[in-house]
Amino acid sequence: MTTTVPSPAELRTALAADPVIAVVRAPHIPDAAALCSALAAGGIGWTELTFTTPEVTTHLARAAEAGHPVGVGTVLTAEQAREALDAGAGFLVTPGLRPEVAETAHRAGAPVLLGALTPTEVATALDLGAAAVKIFPAKSFGPGYFKDLQGPYPGVPLVASGGVNAGNAADFLAHGALAVCAGTDVVPPAVVAAGDWAEITRRAKAFTEALRPA
Repeated sequence: MTTTVPSPAELRTALAADPVIAVVRAPHIPDAAALCSALAAGGIGWTELTFTTPEVTTHLARAAEAGHPVGVGTVLTAEQAREALDAGAGFLVTPGLRPEVAETAHRAGAPVLLGALTPTEVATALDLGAAAVKIFPAKSFGPGYFKDLQGPYPGVPLVASGGVNAGNAADFLAHGALAVCAGTDVVPPAVVAAGDWAEITRRAKAFTEALRPA
């Protein structure tokens, strides 16, 4: 695979410069490489495919072979982690604390974003060596929650996921999120399944433009 696996520090630096990850949950992806290219054309360089999509490792391999920075989310087991890394994943993402996934990623030298919500879970994710901590569901707690977490955990790399859209993404970044996850606001399942890449690019542009200062 041609995907370069960044170190945790390299991933954090890259996310700080390019702070949007498109999270794709679709029943079908006709061309994963074309999907990633459409997102990149709209200004989103990071793509997270998920194990909720059938044959995700096949899609991952095609995107990785084309050289796109692509990872896999909803990783629940060590076996899934190994499958994703073997297929070319540049990073792994979990919906919650998954120690065996973290251990598998560390053995492979790959960064992992562990899901958490409470301050205790954030501490556990850091103890498990997370490159960044994914806070889910972000919208339910709002941007202010990220500022609150920076109190006991100054500088902790937090990623906002769940309900993030063009209207609130900038607020999450302004309140301490390192990066945000763009879901159906950018990659609606039906649009992805239809292979409407021009619409994906349009949505990605709208999302990234909303992050720029007025």
